[in-house]
Amino acid sequence: MTTRRTRPAPRPPEGTPPRAELARQARTVLADAVRIAHWAAGAPGPGTTAPLAAHALERAATALELSPAQVRAGWDRARLAGLIELHGDTARPGWRLRAWDRDDSAVLRGWVALFDAWSLVHAAPAGIEAGAVAEAVEAVPQVLSLLQLSAGPVTVPALLDLLGQRVAELHEERCEVPLGPGRPATAATTAGATADRPDPAAGTDADLNALLLDWALEGLAAVGALTLGHGHATLTPLGNWAVWVKLEQICVAAQSPAGNIEQSAADMLLGCARLTPGPARDEYRAWLAARTVGSAVAELLAVARGQDALLRGLAFEALRVVGAPAEPEVRAVLAEPSLRPYALLWLAEYEGNDPDDAQDVLSREEATWLWVDTAAAVADHGETGLLVRHLDTAVQGTVPALLDEVRAVGHPRTVQVLVALAAAHPDPALAKAVRRAAFQVHTGGA
Repeated sequence: MTTRRTRPAPRPPEGTPPRAELARQARTVLADAVRIAHWAAGAPGPGTTAPLAAHALERAATALELSPAQVRAGWDRARLAGLIELHGDTARPGWRLRAWDRDDSAVLRGWVALFDAWSLVHAAPAGIEAGAVAEAVEAVPQVLSLLQLSAGPVTVPALLDLLGQRVAELHEERCEVPLGPGRPATAATTAGATADRPDPAAGTDADLNALLLDWALEGLAAVGALTLGHGHATLTPLGNWAVWVKLEQICVAAQSPAGNIEQSAADMLLGCARLTPGPARDEYRAWLAARTVGSAVAELLAVARGQDALLRGLAFEALRVVGAPAEPEVRAVLAEPSLRPYALLWLAEYEGNDPDDAQDVLSREEATWLWVDTAAAVADHGETGLLVRHLDTAVQGTVPALLDEVRAVGHPRTVQVLVALAAAHPDPALAKAVRRAAFQVHTGGA
């Protein structure tokens, strides 16, 4: 058993509304998205295609008495908040929509998913290189932290100074030199945020940062995280609470004996391997909170593609904590044989299936491949008895049938798994049969 230091349950900052009030505010922010999601759930076939087809857009606008632009914006928010789930070219109501009116936690999780995706809600200014946009997104958590710690309005020049410092740090960490004048820029769009700014036509790095700050503040305002005044910005109660939650997650990780927040994905997963599920999820959340969602998901999937089967399984456990923002990337790896069984199980649980029934989505071959992969993880990291007991989890029911299908499935670790199982099993006759199967796979015999 791993010993973990504990601390009293943290209290939100003084003045934070109760969760019921925060959920009410989140429902207000997402009201149009919820209406559109309900419309899509009850619409005939063409109304549930994704992205929303032109004729469906017109029907939704008429039925809901919204403008097409409002429908399109609400549709995007519904997808990002998990109210609508995409399955190929079809959109279906998400589990959060079903729980929306009765479950405040589901509402807040949905709003936080939208908050995390603010950079997708509000399109980046045209003509800005993708790298500069990515740097701004990576720097925004520091901007939000300043807003949260200030507990009130913060002037745009102060936020701009912090953004510029953070972008410069990112360049230094990557050993990059400033690009200097000439980077593309367009006119800023936030009237209140452009006070005391240099002329953007000059094309300096400072002008680019000012333009990107305008965009970030507008995007965060669009999801209800902050309000914009003349030359200043203020977190809303929802935004203040969300930033506090993420800072608390980082503090939780800082208390862990392994200090997993600073580790790579592979080292973090190894550090969590012997934790029970609850503490492990806490570690995953804290590690994720210190990174952008996109980079964290990419790093976890890169680990899952590696040779260590234990880390492959743990990577998908961490992706379960990510939830909706990871869904497109998880769906994209269905074409990769080594990840497909894990991705299918992840998607089944994400779509609301009981974890005990999720195995039903796997074909016989996929279930066998997963059995071998799990056995490889046990052989590498577990105890002998666990490998023997793992036999009972096979879908085949009998050892001869299992060996036949294991030989055919083509897992790269098949030989090692069978050799380890033969060495561990107490029944000499069964061990002999397993060794024979290992030899046949090794030599390519029947």
